[in-house]
Amino acid sequence: MTIVVPYHQDERLPGSSIPLPGAAAVETVDASLPEGDVWTRLVALFDVVADLVSARLGTPEADGPVVVSGDCLVAGATITGAQRAGLDPSVVWFDAHGDVHTLRSSTSGYLGGLALRLVLGAHEELFAVPLGLRPLAERQAVLVDARDLDPAEADFLAGSDVRRLGVEDLQAAMLPGGPLVLHIDVDVVDTAELPGTRFPAPNGPTQRAVLDAVRRVLATGRVVAVDIACPWHPARDEHETAARARLLTELLAAARAAA
Repeated sequence: MTIVVPYHQDERLPGSSIPLPGAAAVETVDASLPEGDVWTRLVALFDVVADLVSARLGTPEADGPVVVSGDCLVAGATITGAQRAGLDPSVVWFDAHGDVHTLRSSTSGYLGGLALRLVLGAHEELFAVPLGLRPLAERQAVLVDARDLDPAEADFLAGSDVRRLGVEDLQAAMLPGGPLVLHIDVDVVDTAELPGTRFPAPNGPTQRAVLDAVRRVLATGRVVAVDIACPWHPARDEHETAARARLLTELLAAARAAA
């Protein structure tokens, strides 16, 4: 089962924003979000997602959940769901960016740039505490690619225990032990192959290299949930839609083959 979260932050996206293969068994989250600030609304949405992930993991005969959404923040809900199911997962985070800003260090204010740092415990009072997320230790996070870092992110990572690896360097022996949540921001793929992302970063790995690395992580047999973020603008034409659909089809097929 694929859990589709058609939101970018707390904004509901059109159904066409995430072009999944027609044969995919899908459960779409369409939450009624409360009035309040963006954090209140995000926590309400992510609580629903976390419960779905936990329920899926609590069904022995079910495949591991695959969550597909419009941004990286939903990964916090996927990890929380694994924790609610009694697991203590580490995270393997594929992304063109670091996602390790705080509200103080971010120059843009874009909340997606905080996504991994929130999972590591930043701004607990806004995110982890109300959601019930147990923040991960830095040693439980592997950041893959992250070719586009702001100075504050580079400084944080240089002094942290977060492990950074290139896509082609990633091997199973380099991963933390125990269960894993695999997070893939599709913008890790070079923009020449996947145009239209919200924050394009050139000179990235090919789609094939990313898929091969993803399969190496899945081949460990320790991935309990896959989280796929699609932070892209509306497709400009059929070519962009087809490119996105092909990538999602291959990612879902890889996840299901490893289940």
